[in-house]
Amino acid sequence: MILKVIYSLCDYTGEWCKPYRDNGYDVYQIDLKYGQDARLLEIPPYPVYGIVAAPDCNAFAGSGAQYWPDKDADGRTLAGLELVAACCRFILATQPHFWAIENPIGRLNKWLGEPTMRFNPCDYGDPYTKKTNLWGVFNIPVKNQVEPEKVCSQGSWVQTLGGSSERTKTLRSSTPPGFAQAFYEAKK
Repeated sequence: MILKVIYSLCDYTGEWCKPYRDNGYDVYQIDLKYGQDARLLEIPPYPVYGIVAAPDCNAFAGSGAQYWPDKDADGRTLAGLELVAACCRFILATQPHFWAIENPIGRLNKWLGEPTMRFNPCDYGDPYTKKTNLWGVFNIPVKNQVEPEKVCSQGSWVQTLGGSSERTKTLRSSTPPGFAQAFYEAKK
């Protein structure tokens, strides 16, 4: 039996690739925190079925728009674009059956164009909001809408995290499990 290979780029938590792994796919989870740099990925000698990528949003997320000029000046924007470009190169080189790049609402569309879709986690059963863009070639997941829990004046628990500790960044950037499952079920 030939295994279907999935690459999950910039996915420290493994939430996005979990449904694939749980269903017998051969998953390569690539993240700098594991000592693997997506910018250095070489073309594998086997076919790649799908690629999901969630490059660091630090230089792109609208929630940090007031810091964009500083990030442009000190090289963080360029470093972020290098990672996005590496994901795009790997997608282009491997020509997977489907692919997606995820990032929150912000300014990445200035470089990638309009996203294929936008969603909030509550659209897929996770009761919070975090406006997110998805670019790629994939089937649109079927929604499982739930009412978001409002835990503060700004909205969902994501806004209450504040700060920039590694734990906070990990919680904020983790792929919502309901969306991950719906995306898996809609696979091409």
